[in-house]
Amino acid sequence: LPAGKSLAIVGESGSGKTTVARMIVGLEKPTAGTIIACGRDRSRPSRNGAERKLRGREVQIVFQDPYSSLDPRQTGADLVDEVLRVHHGGDPAERAKRVAELAALVGLDQRQMNAMPKALSGGQRQRVAIARALATDPQLIALDEPAAGMNATEKVQLRALIDQIRHDHGTVLLIEHDVKLVMGLCDRVTVLDEGRCIAEGLPAEVQRNTRVIEAYLGAGGA
Repeated sequence: LPAGKSLAIVGESGSGKTTVARMIVGLEKPTAGTIIACGRDRSRPSRNGAERKLRGREVQIVFQDPYSSLDPRQTGADLVDEVLRVHHGGDPAERAKRVAELAALVGLDQRQMNAMPKALSGGQRQRVAIARALATDPQLIALDEPAAGMNATEKVQLRALIDQIRHDHGTVLLIEHDVKLVMGLCDRVTVLDEGRCIAEGLPAEVQRNTRVIEAYLGAGGA
């Protein structure tokens, strides 16, 4: 995946899409082979706290279920501020300004950022999770089915947000079942089937592949 580009990984449930993302960020260990991200070998766990922090600044992931990935005891503003404090430091006023900038980027107002996760909709919680991931200024951001549980309006808004992220904030790995979302947002598409890559290329090329379309249908994406 070239820097500044976007790649979609699609396939049926259980094909290995999420596992790929989790290996890249270090939450899963590959049984074989090598993973290189941001010029570093990520095939093995971090050796110490400093390396873990560096990896966290370089690569971030937004999980499919934002409610389970957000601390229910912290507001959205607190969640984003915590990441800024750990990775970038700065005084509270500087961090508050950056929190406001990230909130505006993902389309959340001050009231929403000051609310607890349980008071937000699924789409709003996902926006908080995206703002938190962007707070480290990562070189690579992985989005694991970010549209899951969203209504049609929220999906349209998410599409615009992802488009902005990939143009303004670096490299994007998008894991999705929604074929329309994938085809409109990514430079290249990879299709997995039971852990194997069965197709890879430009979106239009992959879409013309009958076998790939069948995989999409099996995933409920077309």
